[in-house]
Amino acid sequence: MILPTKVFAMPTHPFTIVISGKGGTGKTTISSLLTRSFIDIKEKPVLAVDADPNANLHEALGVKVSETLGSMREEAFTRKIPPGMNRHDYVRFRFRQALVEAEGFDLVAMGRPEGSGCYCFANDLLSECMKELEREYRFIVIDTEAGMEHISRGTIGKPDMLLIVSDPGARGLRTLSRIREIATQLGLEPAKIHIVFNKYKTGTAPVDIGNETPIAIIPDDPKVEAADLAATPVSQIPAGSPARIAVRELAEKISSFAKEQISA
Repeated sequence: MILPTKVFAMPTHPFTIVISGKGGTGKTTISSLLTRSFIDIKEKPVLAVDADPNANLHEALGVKVSETLGSMREEAFTRKIPPGMNRHDYVRFRFRQALVEAEGFDLVAMGRPEGSGCYCFANDLLSECMKELEREYRFIVIDTEAGMEHISRGTIGKPDMLLIVSDPGARGLRTLSRIREIATQLGLEPAKIHIVFNKYKTGTAPVDIGNETPIAIIPDDPKVEAADLAATPVSQIPAGSPARIAVRELAEKISSFAKEQISA
């Protein structure tokens, strides 16, 4: 008797991965390679979100960004709304316009507000737009700065997984511990928080970060540096390069986690 193959249903909402860590540890590199890896393993479409105010995820992915949601929000709350459209509908319309469409993935850059004052209502609208948009994707990869501001504000919701990226240096490892503590205080379950070592050669600095086994160790890869020096998209380094192989293995692990979550 041939048993039927188990089929995993299309998720009702995407599996969201937030990538954080100290500046310079390679968060954007990991975010871009992870986005590319999901496409490679047929887990698409993917939404890439650049939540770092110093936005450069688009460069790593090889696409152009004409505006950020921060600048869009300023415009939507300072200019006259077109006739027949309320401010709420206009924000949703402009949100779609800010989306960059590419092969296998879309990209949106959050940016930062350009003015001052309270943006609670605007943030609520952006949060609503994100929730509406996310239904169309299998995975969302969010490249953030070291802080947990977007999670604390609720703009991107609670992620299914937090990857804290650190290089082997002492400052990166200390930042890793602080981010993990902040994430836990914000209500993220410890089981959803994972460590990724990047630019790894032979070991790490003698900093106590607990006994957690990293979910991935990305080796130091000359191809990544070469792409940076040549100003070419790091996500397009050769498929056989060490970093890309390691991140693809990470994508496969995350895909398995997502399927387990669906079937649970």
